Amino acid sequence: MPASNGKPQRILLVEDSVDDYEATVRAFKKANLLNPISWASTGEEALSYLRREGDFAKASDCETPGLILLDLNMPGIDGRKTLKLIKEDERFRSIPVVILTTSSDERDVRTCYEIGASTYIQKPVSFNGLIEAIKGLKEYWFEIALLPKRPEDE
Repeated sequence: MPASNGKPQRILLVEDSVDDYEATVRAFKKANLLNPISWASTGEEALSYLRREGDFAKASDCETPGLILLDLNMPGIDGRKTLKLIKEDERFRSIPVVILTTSSDERDVRTCYEIGASTYIQKPVSFNGLIEAIKGLKEYWFEIALLPKRPEDE
C-alpha cells in the first residue's frame, strides 16, 4: 500500500541469514512487491535503524518502515527481544511486525502474539512456497489492510 505521499511504504527485513535475505528479496520481485526494502542482519541493527542511531544516524534512506518482517532466531538480541523492544517504544508500537521464521513451536507463536506480533508466518521450505507466502503477505498488508501513517507522511 502506498503512503499518503504516493510512495510505497518501506519494509524493514530483519534477517541474519544472507541466503534467506536474498531469497526473500527474489520472492518479493517474483510477487511484484515493489516496496523499498531495508535490511538489518541483527536485532541490534534493526533497533539502531528504527532509532536512527549509530551507522543510521545520518542515513538518508532510514525512513520509518510501514511493515517489519522479523526472523526470530538470530544471534545477540533475538527476534523475540527485538519484537518486545519495538512494541515497548511508543514511536514504533503501531508498526505492524510480521514474524517470518522457520520455527513452528507453539510457545514461539504464543509468545510473539502476546508481545504484539501482527502475524506469524512459518517460512516455507521451498522457494516457490516462499513466493506464494510473499504474494499472500503483499495482498493482505499492501492491498487490503490499512497501515498507519508514518511520521514523515503527516
